[in-house]
Amino acid sequence: MAHHAAAGVGVGAKPIEGAEVIIDGTRKMLDEKWIYWEGPRFGSSMPIKWKIVEDPIDGGTAVMTDDPAAAGGKYGAADIVTKKAYRDFRLHIEFFIAKKGGNSGVYLQNRYEIQVLDGDKTSHGMAAVINETESPYEAYNGVGKWNSYDILFRAARFKDGKLVEKAMVSMYFNGKKVHENVKINKVWGGPNSGVDGGNDDGRGITDTPQGLKLQAEGHDVRYRNTWIKEVTIDKADTDFSADE
Repeated sequence: MAHHAAAGVGVGAKPIEGAEVIIDGTRKMLDEKWIYWEGPRFGSSMPIKWKIVEDPIDGGTAVMTDDPAAAGGKYGAADIVTKKAYRDFRLHIEFFIAKKGGNSGVYLQNRYEIQVLDGDKTSHGMAAVINETESPYEAYNGVGKWNSYDILFRAARFKDGKLVEKAMVSMYFNGKKVHENVKINKVWGGPNSGVDGGNDDGRGITDTPQGLKLQAEGHDVRYRNTWIKEVTIDKADTDFSADE
């Protein structure tokens, strides 16, 4: 696996041509582009209670996963999701964990979690395609620093209503390639975790585009500089070189 950086990856990467910025640290954009995910455990209410807080490193502001409904780690109670749904896409997202053990999560198509969890180096840990890969923890910048995921995602493919190709993802973590063409077998974590999590133990993936979701788990995790570009990936290959 080559560890060369692709174009436009890493902390501070500017949006590539055709990408839409979905988090710029402002309240205006948060309200414009995001809503709560009203899953089975939803316990908050609009407008979004997440806060706009300072970016302690570079100045400016960031969005913080802070919602009383999620206190104690109740994922699904106050997670936010883009109003827009996506099939295949290229995503750049930056996160900052303020304290040890900080926990959130980036959900591709509101189904497949890329974990954000300080201190966990297992397949349930930092930057893992949850329960599908080990954590590439060595690429993590640590608490109190900005980190970035650059993701190329290809949605599951269906024929005559049957799943024929699993969802697939490649990812750079802080500019280092850490996942290449990982096939995702199911939605993990049950119905409170994401769309289809309650169907056949997460294996009952449906043929629907879904939004990008961010998890509130009662921790100070902040997001900034997040952009996404809709793409169409015809063959089952999410390697970035194909997209550059």
